[in-house]
Amino acid sequence: SLPHSWSIKYRNLNFLIRPTSSKQVGIFPEQAINWDWCSEKINSAIGSGRSIRLLNLFGYTGAATIAAVAAGASVCHVDSSKPMVAWCAENARLSGFLSEEKKAPIRFIVDDCNKFLTRELRRKQQYDAIILDPPTFGRGDSGELWRLEDQLLHLLKQCSLLLSEQPLFLLMSGYSATLSAATLHSLFSEVFGNHPKSQIMAIPLGLQGTLDKKIIPCGISARVIFGQ
Repeated sequence: SLPHSWSIKYRNLNFLIRPTSSKQVGIFPEQAINWDWCSEKINSAIGSGRSIRLLNLFGYTGAATIAAVAAGASVCHVDSSKPMVAWCAENARLSGFLSEEKKAPIRFIVDDCNKFLTRELRRKQQYDAIILDPPTFGRGDSGELWRLEDQLLHLLKQCSLLLSEQPLFLLMSGYSATLSAATLHSLFSEVFGNHPKSQIMAIPLGLQGTLDKKIIPCGISARVIFGQ
């Protein structure tokens, strides 16, 4: 039988694993390529004298949040599920970011991400980097229906309005079978393509088998890097 929970290590990060009724365990290992990429971009920006304020929407258990904080960013972590946000806090403690000696700059927000975006725009808040991993399908607090294909363009436009005057990057992951690399690239080009020196790319995510080295497809990511 499996233990109730256990911890795993990836580079200098620690994550709590816990089997759930939804058959998830609290981490998506195919996202490691994105954690490394974000860490590299943040490290480079901080090395040049910048401070980076990052927003992680639909943040789940916060692996990307922990990676960004470890790289030196201050992070606002938002998810509508209170247990998932609490899990993110556990991961932060496990990696040593919520100790008395080291209190990392993380805001834990339990809220509907769309409503949170609307309020942040009204408050004229800005972020240097944004990570989002929206669900393919869901329902809001009032039972309203969410379909990624219907909402994605509006979501990206809202995110674009929250970016600072010198944005670093925006990263989105998706697991919808109907969301192709070409579609994501087209949407990102429509929303972010006019930004000076922006670089847009869409990459498949996957996991490689240990023995046969075959790649198991595991979704897709789109990235935009902004020129300075």
